[in-house]
Amino acid sequence: MSQKKSETFTPYVPASKSLPELTVTAIILGILLAILFGAANAYLGLLVGLTVSASIPAAVISMGILRGIFKRDSILENNIVQTMTTAGEALGAGAVFTLPALFLLNIKISQILLIFIVLTGGFLGVFMMVPLRRMLIVKEHEILPYPEGTACAEVLKSGETGGQNAKLVLSGFLVGGFLKLIVDAVKLVKSDLNIGIWRFKNAFVGMEVYPALLGVGYIIGPSIAAQMAAGGLFASIVLVPMIGFFGGDNAAVIFPATEALKQLDAAAIWDNYIRYIGAGAVAAGGLITLLKTLPTLVRTIAETVQSLQNTNGGKRSLERTDRDMPMKYVLLGIILLILIIAFVPLTEVGLIGAIAIAIFGFLFVTVASRIVGVVGSSSSPVSGMTIATLLIVALVFKLFGQHGATGILATLTVAAIVCTALAVAGDISQDLKTGYLVGGTPWKQQVAMLIGVAASGLVMGFMLVLFNQVYGFGTAAMPAPKAVLMKILVQGIFNGNLPWTLIIIGAAIAVAVEFMGVNSLVFAVGLYLPINISMTVFFGGIVRYFVNRFSKSDQEREASVERGTLYAAGLIAGESLIGVIVAVLIWVKVPLPANVIIQNQWLPFVLFLIVCWLLYRVSMKKRKA
Repeated sequence: MSQKKSETFTPYVPASKSLPELTVTAIILGILLAILFGAANAYLGLLVGLTVSASIPAAVISMGILRGIFKRDSILENNIVQTMTTAGEALGAGAVFTLPALFLLNIKISQILLIFIVLTGGFLGVFMMVPLRRMLIVKEHEILPYPEGTACAEVLKSGETGGQNAKLVLSGFLVGGFLKLIVDAVKLVKSDLNIGIWRFKNAFVGMEVYPALLGVGYIIGPSIAAQMAAGGLFASIVLVPMIGFFGGDNAAVIFPATEALKQLDAAAIWDNYIRYIGAGAVAAGGLITLLKTLPTLVRTIAETVQSLQNTNGGKRSLERTDRDMPMKYVLLGIILLILIIAFVPLTEVGLIGAIAIAIFGFLFVTVASRIVGVVGSSSSPVSGMTIATLLIVALVFKLFGQHGATGILATLTVAAIVCTALAVAGDISQDLKTGYLVGGTPWKQQVAMLIGVAASGLVMGFMLVLFNQVYGFGTAAMPAPKAVLMKILVQGIFNGNLPWTLIIIGAAIAVAVEFMGVNSLVFAVGLYLPINISMTVFFGGIVRYFVNRFSKSDQEREASVERGTLYAAGLIAGESLIGVIVAVLIWVKVPLPANVIIQNQWLPFVLFLIVCWLLYRVSMKKRKA
């Protein structure tokens, strides 16, 4: 049924209609926004280990500039701008999660090498995603919601239709932006809620008060949100208390912790042990997902090649909305990039490293492109899959005699290229979903992403060197948490003291939940991410559940969900845009409050419940004829 629906799907701009799309104005604006968002997100990633999604705020900004200033009214042109902008955000994530580890290890690295890594990773991410578009975006249109891509499409369409739809998005935008403003910019209230459980030592639950996660939970629905929350709860109320109980009287220091287990609180137990278990679970869940989709993947690639052959032979003409970049150029681009990585002495990864990049790049690009369709780009476990790559590649290099700084540099180079490819592939998947809904031309979006990658990649190396010189990676001013973890892992392998037991436990958990009929990758994402994120997404799923439950008919439920999705899109857009503005203000050193004014943690929870109630009310409100 799902495939039938997707085959008859008609986008907002039908294939028979052409509008200005990949224009000079869109390219210039997209390049500027890609560089800006890349710098802002690189700073945030180094500061807190997380980045913000760029697609929706980019769509809002592009509409404001193109429509408000240049008086241009093409929704497809706006779509190109937001597509290019996400390249900066993706490269920022791929770079800051891995490359600062080289600085932390005092390994000399030039800006040229930094640029080379992010550019090759970004280009591979785009090229490797192209053959997957028909399978993930078209054939599974009704199965994979791609929450941020869907929300972005609603934002773009609301700018076209105006009226009721625009009001819904705008109202959500104002609420989401306002809450983000008072939490992160003004720091009026705390951003999270953390509580222990009575007579249950080391057990804890918590949540963020950010409305974007609420909107993501609403869009992905109650089932997926619940499975994600289950993974988080399994970590916070099962594994953490269990580790604390059995090691409560242990005065020994158990690696990877640096303090005795009995001195660690719940947060320290999670940070020192659960992180590794979650990484193993994500790696195993990703491989399970890949194996399950492998037959469909092979069949879809064959169909894609056949369709392009038919097109070239003149037997059948693809519609405008179904034309990808020519497959021969895509394959040639991948092969050339792999050969350049293998034989250019700049990287020193050699043929082994290049083959590893080709294998893990394609495997995890497939997984990343699918998982962002479920949980969104902001919650995508890119770092978890990068950890899996780093672990395996480091072992292979060590097996072939690579040691010391040379082996560490080669391993981190491979991991960084793969990480960047995953981040870019996940973002372009969201963008292609947006394009599929609004009627964009796929090949033009893919070209736009390549341009965005090139523009932001050329300045990313400079930004990393600048941040390290100004703040210093691994310091209180710029902790670089993900890169510190990569440093620990790669040192652990080459020094022979990695906690493999924890990683294998995580993999075993993923296998067990898969046998129980639970989506192991979604569960593993919840296990790997902090419980605060999973629970906030779960609240969005709860709101969606009550909307489904109390709608009187299928038609009413469909209309209610549509209204709620528009409002949720506004929540995501409002928070994302304010988040980027706050990042830019911090980046240019505009003084902002350093301490929270009201320390009471229940006040932000009350504000969050009000936003939940507004989302439900908007969904259930009957539209006047």
